[in-house]
Amino acid sequence: MSIKNNLKSVLDQINDKATLVAVSKTKPNEDLLEAYEAGQRIFGENKVQELTSKYESLPKDIEWHMIGHLQSNKVKYIAPFVSLIHGVDSIKLLKTIDKEGRKNDRKIPCLIQMHIAEEETKFGFTEQEIKELLTPELLAELEFVDIKGVMGMATFTNDEDQIRKEFAGLKTTFDRLSEDVFSDNPAFREISMGMSGDYNIAIEEGSTMVRVGSFIFGARNYH
Repeated sequence: MSIKNNLKSVLDQINDKATLVAVSKTKPNEDLLEAYEAGQRIFGENKVQELTSKYESLPKDIEWHMIGHLQSNKVKYIAPFVSLIHGVDSIKLLKTIDKEGRKNDRKIPCLIQMHIAEEETKFGFTEQEIKELLTPELLAELEFVDIKGVMGMATFTNDEDQIRKEFAGLKTTFDRLSEDVFSDNPAFREISMGMSGDYNIAIEEGSTMVRVGSFIFGARNYH
């Protein structure tokens, strides 16, 4: 199977119900170009260094999404061009993104990462933390951050019922946050959940954005 065929197969399944982020981490530029030539324009990377080097060498109409855990001291490298930061998991990081957005005179689109998995290893906020921390005062201060929605990762398990329950929980949280915290923000409408193994379940549970890598590009390349 070619990357082009794999991409078409994933897009046929998604059927315009969600935005596809093609997760291209560890993949060489020629793989990304094959997907690009087949029409894909949104790519996700999880390492800042790899993201910036691909941004510099690949077509400029690509939308780059930072999907991995982002350290505050690395924000400055991607602030000039990143289209969406998926994993904002601390107020410190949010404030750093705002500061770097100000320097670059652009509002940087972000998703708030929610902790939905039962594993302790995943990053993210609880709903209660968001309601306590994201006060109207703080949101007003963050002039150069554009909070577009939420992101969450399900537990790494083969138990579909558990995965479905976690995704459904994130959709419920999103709905409540839309009413309570972001009622004045019409841009707050994205739910990024679902990866290669579970994106169909995620879409059924309300995902608007899925991150698919290995189903498009094959297994990851670890050097």
